[in-house]
Amino acid sequence: MTPDRILQLIFGYWATGIVGTAARHSLFTHIEAGVRTPGELATRAGISLRGTQALLDGLVGLDLVEVRDGAYHNGAEASAYLVDGRPTSLSAFAALKLGHVGSIAGLPDAVLAGGPATVPTVEVADNPHWENLVQAIAAQSVPVAAIAAEILRLPEAGDISILDVGGGSGVYSGVWLDLNPRARAVQLDWAPINAIARRLLAERGFGDRFECIDGDLHTADFGTGRFDIAVYSHIAHQEGPEDNMAIFARLRSALRPGGTLVVNDYVVDDDRGGPPFALTFAGEMLLKSRQGGTWRRSDYQEWLAKAGFDEVTFHPTPSPATVIIAR
Repeated sequence: MTPDRILQLIFGYWATGIVGTAARHSLFTHIEAGVRTPGELATRAGISLRGTQALLDGLVGLDLVEVRDGAYHNGAEASAYLVDGRPTSLSAFAALKLGHVGSIAGLPDAVLAGGPATVPTVEVADNPHWENLVQAIAAQSVPVAAIAAEILRLPEAGDISILDVGGGSGVYSGVWLDLNPRARAVQLDWAPINAIARRLLAERGFGDRFECIDGDLHTADFGTGRFDIAVYSHIAHQEGPEDNMAIFARLRSALRPGGTLVVNDYVVDDDRGGPPFALTFAGEMLLKSRQGGTWRRSDYQEWLAKAGFDEVTFHPTPSPATVIIAR
């Protein structure tokens, strides 16, 4: 036994720094384009040669980049998820999280108090951080939305109406409207976020089939029997049990008979033994929300059953999140 793994965990913030900085300077994108040497990369990125070499050394150490005969190449993961402009690119998210490193120093106080000392940013509508955040996190949901569409056989579903509660950048609506040209979607979110979604979906040519309701998901009217599908993606971890149960009940009422609710979130095993990402994400919610957490399968089953859903199934995805289908 050696202390190597413990030291890697202690120095874990260095990985955030290296990946986030490399993403901010588009190093993965330049490498993917065939720029292979430190000097060429420094020139293309507009950064120092010494800084470029330090980043490359760190990326090789993290198994994201490979060096062969002095030439640098993206590994398979970096090529798939860290090259700018690709639908599944997490490069903007990596750069965004670099700016959050300092906030983790507040975790001891949050553990002591049972929550954050100030009003969490996730609970403030008029905050400029949404402009970057909702677009940066969208890539995580692209493959998940595609999987959910396959489960629901969405491309052949015909004329359907979709409600996306807390839809952010409109990623689910964008994926699903592209797959089904007869579908229509409504997103309910805060006005500043809806403005971003309207712009992004209009740019993709979906503006005539996408509309927004500005409001707070805790109090806004979802309607009754209006929708065939409802989406609740990466919202449950920001909410406490009572709010989640109340929202699920309102979503059940908003669905037509036979309608389906799609929940996407980090789900914890009932014995709280895994999976690792969902377990560690609980600390993020302790620090950044007043009631949030990562919830167990049994929690979702209980809440959804009380809301009136008879059938609940869980589906793995390529991301750390799980898709829950409730009917």
